[in-house]
Amino acid sequence: MFRKWPFFQRLLSWTKPYAPFEQGTREYERYDWNSLLPEEQECRALMCSMMDGTSYYPSRPEMQRSLEAFADRAGVAVRYGCRWTGTRRDGDRWVLQTSDGEYRCQVPIFAVGVAEPWRPQIPGIQDVPHYAETRPAETYAGRRVFIVGKENSGFELATGFLQWARQIVLASPSPAKLSINTRSLVGVRARYVQPYEDHVLAGGVIVLDASIERVERTGETFRVHTRKADSAAELVFEVDDVIAATGFTSPILDLPDLGVATVGRNKLPAQTPFWESASVPGVYFGGTIHQASPGLRKHGMPSNSGGVNGHRYNGRVLAREVARKHFAIDPERPVVARAEVVSYLLHEVTNAPELWHQKSYLARVLVRDEKRGIVDDGILPLQSFLDSGPAEAVAATLEENPAGDIYPVLYTRRGGVSTEHDLPPNPLHDFRTRDHERAVVGALEALLL
Repeated sequence: MFRKWPFFQRLLSWTKPYAPFEQGTREYERYDWNSLLPEEQECRALMCSMMDGTSYYPSRPEMQRSLEAFADRAGVAVRYGCRWTGTRRDGDRWVLQTSDGEYRCQVPIFAVGVAEPWRPQIPGIQDVPHYAETRPAETYAGRRVFIVGKENSGFELATGFLQWARQIVLASPSPAKLSINTRSLVGVRARYVQPYEDHVLAGGVIVLDASIERVERTGETFRVHTRKADSAAELVFEVDDVIAATGFTSPILDLPDLGVATVGRNKLPAQTPFWESASVPGVYFGGTIHQASPGLRKHGMPSNSGGVNGHRYNGRVLAREVARKHFAIDPERPVVARAEVVSYLLHEVTNAPELWHQKSYLARVLVRDEKRGIVDDGILPLQSFLDSGPAEAVAATLEENPAGDIYPVLYTRRGGVSTEHDLPPNPLHDFRTRDHERAVVGALEALLL
């Protein structure tokens, strides 16, 4: 994927070479959104060594080099040039048909990405290029360009075309959302807001809230018929180019024929909190497809599972769950001394990258065990904890409200009944204070303390 997109090179996920924590530490991962997570120290924070220092957003070639270096140094067994072509059941095994022959397994995990171009059902849109087929920017010089879609890919193209196109129109029925307004990764990222400012200042870019009725080819140009969302008035645009920046789906081939249910307009696989198919037990998914397992969506905030910074932690949890459920390999659950519970939880909500990258989605779980005392059950999906967690336990996570306040939340379970305890925010995001200690003690009294 990173060999082709983003079209204008720079990723939207940052890596900060200079951060409050040393490169390669767990705490540093909060500031490095792009490196993978090996056990080997020499394979950590690889992205930093690949970047040339001109931006803290890696380029496509830098991301590619980082992934290649990771596979090489970590000794990852990869069969390149092998394409998955079909799937079938054979007793209690799955058979994966590929261009290199058949592979059999007990548990398949499909990490095939969300990179297959998707178009909505609009008459004529099949005849125009998708974002994935965009030409070099200079070929749009002096031309009128109509972009269908007002999300990141559409605004990325508009940003790259600003110095070339004579006019740029971005259109979709819903108003454009900007991440700086949603206070999250929902919406157009700050790097791409220049076309929006150009629109506001009437500089030649038009950002239109309108449905696209149809696209017609008229010789060397296109006629785009739209209908405004606020008045239903029809607007027709004569343009030189139309580009469908309408998103991507996942190439899951024949899995729907085997019963794998899909959700949403992009038809991603429906998943449980542990990223197992909601309709076919034993089939799992990895990587960016995890965005279809939405979690709680507290305050409307989605997970970050569509990016490396989010799904890399899901992957760790998934590996542990598959090992436990299908191969009877129980994970380590170290004992936490009662006197250290409060400081441990406050350290986690202050520094744990899993919680910062996956707010109200992943949580640190401590369980009261009658034989061993208080045990650390690791990082787990918060929704699973609330739906079917241990009878006596606590899950610590971070949440963000619509005002942009980030604060810790403890979810306790007593006799299987869940209770939510919001802790106060801190402007410095350091929750290791006396007030927070007292709040944790109050929440956990007679449970773990």
